[in-house]
Amino acid sequence: MANAKELDPSSSPKAFFGAELRRLREAAGLSQERLGELVFCSGTYIGQIEAATRNPQLDLAERIDAVLNTGGYLARLCPMVTRSRHADYFAAAAELEPMAVTISEYAPTLVPGLLQTEEYARAVIRAADPLALPEQVAERVAARLERARVLGGPTGPEFWCVFHEAVLRLPVGGAPVMRQQLHSVVELVSFGRILVQVLPFTAGAHASTAGMASLMTFVDSPPVVYVEGQHSGQLLDDPVLVAAYRRSLDLVRAVALSPEESLTLIKSTAEEFAR
Repeated sequence: MANAKELDPSSSPKAFFGAELRRLREAAGLSQERLGELVFCSGTYIGQIEAATRNPQLDLAERIDAVLNTGGYLARLCPMVTRSRHADYFAAAAELEPMAVTISEYAPTLVPGLLQTEEYARAVIRAADPLALPEQVAERVAARLERARVLGGPTGPEFWCVFHEAVLRLPVGGAPVMRQQLHSVVELVSFGRILVQVLPFTAGAHASTAGMASLMTFVDSPPVVYVEGQHSGQLLDDPVLVAAYRRSLDLVRAVALSPEESLTLIKSTAEEFAR
């Protein structure tokens, strides 16, 4: 992580916010750990914001303002810092993905965004917002493909996903797009650091969440879960809820096909789309 003292505050809105937080914290005579205790987060998180490796969240900025008696200064800076190419409800989760050590996801209806091909992503985005202008669709597709780069390097997170079999059967974008998408999943798995299982229809009732759920773990921060429905999503950090989602994901993996059986099913389904 970059040293906050070495950052140029003028280099980005995030760096400016971090510098201002550090200035206000030190003026109050508080360490990162002590400020974290007062606002109910870790000192590491405070340090990451000061070093411009994490975006500040509005609710946290408001708590810091109250503790440091800033008159709402940091909360007013937040909109400038947290602008994102992603939907507002997903922006915080997207920011955390590159920092994760592991990402475990259950996908009930669609291929996860981190594994989507360009054509599959375009079909999903168009279906969700058929009145969107072409340039808006192109921007959203680019943002989704940019996210996927996090899995491309040796230092990226390990990604373990369970697809419901419905994901393989739903002809998003038509047969050619689905065939390309499923072949892409197989190819990505062959590179390592990505593990995919399929939850077959024959599994019947199971312990999955009602919608998608993505559990992220970190080296020096507590795990979080991102859950999403139609046009909304939520990042959860409550330890009880995180533990409950972790257990659900473990149970789903236990009844899913093995990784080898899953790849066989994905390949055979891809060929069915070729016919």
